[in-house]
Amino acid sequence: MTLTADTEIVAQLYIFRRFFANRYLQGNGIEVGALNHPLEVPTSAQVKYVDRMSVPNLRKHYPELANTNLVPVDIIDDGEFLGTLENETQDFVIANHFIEHCQNPILTIQNLLRVIRKEGILYLAVPEKQYCFDRDRPVTSIEHLLKDYHEGPEWSRQYHYEEWVELVEKEKDETKAQWMVKQLMKRDFSIHFHVWTGKDFIDFLITLKNQLNFPLSLEKIFDNGNEIITIIKKL
Repeated sequence: MTLTADTEIVAQLYIFRRFFANRYLQGNGIEVGALNHPLEVPTSAQVKYVDRMSVPNLRKHYPELANTNLVPVDIIDDGEFLGTLENETQDFVIANHFIEHCQNPILTIQNLLRVIRKEGILYLAVPEKQYCFDRDRPVTSIEHLLKDYHEGPEWSRQYHYEEWVELVEKEKDETKAQWMVKQLMKRDFSIHFHVWTGKDFIDFLITLKNQLNFPLSLEKIFDNGNEIITIIKKL
């Protein structure tokens, strides 16, 4: 069978994901928000899957995934807080294409690091905005992210939904756009609240280290085509 160009690209993306997983992940850890795309890990790593809903409720929330195989949810928890997990109990945390869905990304990374043991690994992949449906949206500024962190994200929540409807859904009718925003907010639908290019995401992580003194070291940054893979060690 001859692979299509798209299939070949997808296969290549997963090859590099697996390569870094094999190199950096071992012991016991969690993956947050894996849905139907869990990271393939080496046999030396054991993973429990965390999501904010059970599998049946995830299928209801995301109708497009109704007939898709989803990973079993071992721990039902809000990935931004991980309130059911104690400090420094995980050898690693995987969060691929998750941070952009978080309303308070800085607090989220703080909590992801909180549950990791010292010298443990945070494996993050974020979409590169120019290669996905976020291409027409502005990059989220550091100032915006810091305000979300210090003041809470409620001040910007509706704005993000409005931007989504305008620049992703491309809805031009003002009345319909307002209705769509209300429906998305009512469902608490998990849009991409924040948007980065690879460079901007690296600047964001450096801000966490240098300005907020987060205990992290950037071990590896890899441009994986439509995403940026970052390997972060907890100090």
